[in-house]
This record gives sequence, C-alpha cells and structure tokens, in this order.
Amino acid sequence: MKRPLPVSPSSASSPWAGTPTTTGQRYDAVDSLRGVAMVWMTAFHFCFDLSHFGFWPQNFRVDPFWTAQRTVIVSLFLFCAGLGQAIAWHQGQGWQRFGRRWMQIAGCALLVTLGSFAMFPQSFIYFGVLHGMAVMLLIARCTANWGRWLWLAGLVAVALPFLAQHLLVGSWVEAAPWFNGRSLNWLGLVSRKPFTEDYVPVFPWLGVMWWGLAAGQWMLSLRSVLLWRPLPGIVRPLSVLGRWSLSYYMLHQPVMIGLLMAVAWWLGRP
Repeated sequence: MKRPLPVSPSSASSPWAGTPTTTGQRYDAVDSLRGVAMVWMTAFHFCFDLSHFGFWPQNFRVDPFWTAQRTVIVSLFLFCAGLGQAIAWHQGQGWQRFGRRWMQIAGCALLVTLGSFAMFPQSFIYFGVLHGMAVMLLIARCTANWGRWLWLAGLVAVALPFLAQHLLVGSWVEAAPWFNGRSLNWLGLVSRKPFTEDYVPVFPWLGVMWWGLAAGQWMLSLRSVLLWRPLPGIVRPLSVLGRWSLSYYMLHQPVMIGLLMAVAWWLGRP
C-alpha cells in the first residue's frame, strides 16, 4: 500500500474522514465485487439473448427467478458505484476528473438508447442503469459530506416508491398519469412500471448508491483493511474485469448478440 498523503480539505469536511490515500489508487476488493456483478450480468444477459432468439424461451418480465436476479445485479453495480465515490471523495478527487468519467457514462447511456431503439423500437431503453447511474452519481457527489445521514437518506430513498405507489392508486390517483409518463417516470415515483427493456429510476436505486457511499466512508475511516487487504490470486481476474467495467458493459451484449445471430443464421432460424 502506498504511503498516505496529508488530509485534504475535501476529505476533512466529512464526518467519516480519515487520512486519504494516494489519488487514483485502486482497491482490489471493490474492483472484484464489481467484477462479480459483471460476470453475473453476463450470464443473465446471455440467458435473455437465448430467450430473445427463441433458443430457450423465458419470461424475464414476470418470473421471480429472473426479476430477483436483476434486482441483485443492479444493486451490486450501484453499491459499488457508491463505494467508488467514497474512495474518490476520500482521495480528494476534483470535479474535473469526476466530470471526465461522468461524460463517459452519459455518452455510453446515449449509445445504449440508440442501440436499444434499433433492436426494440417499442420498448427501447430511455432510462436504464447507465442513465440512472449518471444522475445518481451527480447526487452522490454533491451529498458525499452528509456522513452518517447517508444511511437514513438511503432508507428514505428506498421507501419513497412504495409510498408513491400507495398514494397514486389512492388519494393522488389523478396525478398518476403525470408521474407515470416518460417525462417524470425516471424518478421512480410511479403506480406502474413503464414498458421498457431496462428501467433503473432514481428512486429507490439512489438509496442503494447512498448506502454504498456510506459503507465506503465507514470502511475507509474505521475498517480500511477490508478494502486494501490483498486478495487470493484466483480472485484477481475479477479485479481486472471490475477495472474495465464500463468498456466491458458496452461490448458484451453486441458480441453475444452477434454470435447468437450467426448461430441462428447457420441453423436456418428466422
């Protein structure tokens, strides 16, 4: 582990602040956890693609076996994003570097929208995991100094959609079309989910990112050994994958879809 630097003003303003590490230092534990999410996501998407091309029909919208997995996978991604923001805040990362990474994520989100529109014009992705992450990262960055209050904020964020759903089918039923419409349903305060291939609204998922941010700040302050402890060699490939998560995310589906299209063509499937 590299020798720590003096405490920077940005990290000192946090209730969880400890001594920041060298700017840009990676934590294999966080990268490996993100790598686990990438492998699980790949398996999930491969099964989805098999179903889409008719090789193994499944109901990914309703079947709890698939919907529960999607929830866990997205939770892992957003929790890791929160951990990453805790590390960035602890290391005194400036807005310029944050902005460069944010622009990459936002740009990739736009590409996902365009690609999904070409493949699923009736249910294209207009606010999926990358769109949600772009918005939530900005919020996490601006609230990183909330300290312990992040735990409570996360709980409120997770509870809000359930409260909204109760109100929008009850006393606020007349407001339901507004919140269910595409102009506002990205907030997640809806009475019914929109018809789209991927939907990761701000609420409740911001709560998961806030919990990741709070957990990361807590570990960096009191249990930093959990983050920088060396990992077994067998786990290191996951760490490498986690470091290139955005590139892998953008490439894995086109590759798998292309291969399955070739197989379908070879078998003479329509």
